[in-house]
Amino acid sequence: MRLRFIEIIKTDYMIKKYYPSILLFFATVLLLSLGSCDPAKKYEKAETEAIANYLNSHVADTFIKEQSGLYYRDVLVGTGSTPIAHDTVDIVYTGKFLDGSQFTTNVGGADLVFPVAEGLAIAGIDEGITYMKVGGKATFLIPSALGYGPTGYGIISGYTPLLYDIQLVKVIPGPGK
Repeated sequence: MRLRFIEIIKTDYMIKKYYPSILLFFATVLLLSLGSCDPAKKYEKAETEAIANYLNSHVADTFIKEQSGLYYRDVLVGTGSTPIAHDTVDIVYTGKFLDGSQFTTNVGGADLVFPVAEGLAIAGIDEGITYMKVGGKATFLIPSALGYGPTGYGIISGYTPLLYDIQLVKVIPGPGK
């Protein structure tokens, strides 16, 4: 019985002696694991893989990757003027997910008219328009960073890359031209 009591005392002494170190160790492990667990990285990786899979399965569609991350492909090169910042453009568009399902269009309706580079369109469309000429048609593969970002919008979830088929109908020169 006495031996058992001594073991209990030793165990109690060891716990008290090393408790701060043990607590610090587990707190450090917890902080390191939480700090390295960035949920956004998982979604960014999935988006990057989805874009790569799309491009690999559509190799005949030659997209040019711009420095911003936008993928651009001319379907029909126009012959008119190229818009620059603050010009007003008149476009016909169809927005689709990478699986081809359509989420928006103005085909058969009124053209979309907006000034370029004034924040009235998502960044990917604002940029892609500046690579086109009037009369041209293009497809933009827009990563979420140039689209609706990590939060999404309406039926578009965060971290969702999008496809836009764009026809540039008209360019009206901006102020000072």
